[in-house]
Amino acid sequence: MDPIVAAAGAAMVSAMATDGWQHARDAVVAWWRRHRPERAEDVGSELEALRGRVLTARREEDEDTEQALTGAWRLRLQQLLEGDPELAAELRRLLDEHLTPALPPEEQDRARTVVMRAEARDSARIYMAGRDQHITES
Repeated sequence: MDPIVAAAGAAMVSAMATDGWQHARDAVVAWWRRHRPERAEDVGSELEALRGRVLTARREEDEDTEQALTGAWRLRLQQLLEGDPELAAELRRLLDEHLTPALPPEEQDRARTVVMRAEARDSARIYMAGRDQHITES
């Protein structure tokens, strides 16, 4: 799955439980309107219904439901990008400008993506981390 899709899906669902959701929702619907205008209103309605489920899941500390909802939106975004890979840059902009700022500070770091690639040959070792890394070797 594209890292942008993973981050955007998670940020979208997390933003639903915030006071900044209405602004984020409007940005998501506008994004859909630019790329799939025939689906934009349906997406807006679905997001409102989904918000109720996210709020209930958070209130009941039901992480499984919230993860399932996140997965559903990640899949939906991934399918949209598969049909038009050039949308990834605009999805990144939506994430950076509207979804991430709607999140509480402690969740904003999780919404950022880190893409790392490495190739090892022969006896080479690769150590990669998105945050802290502690290596102890003998």
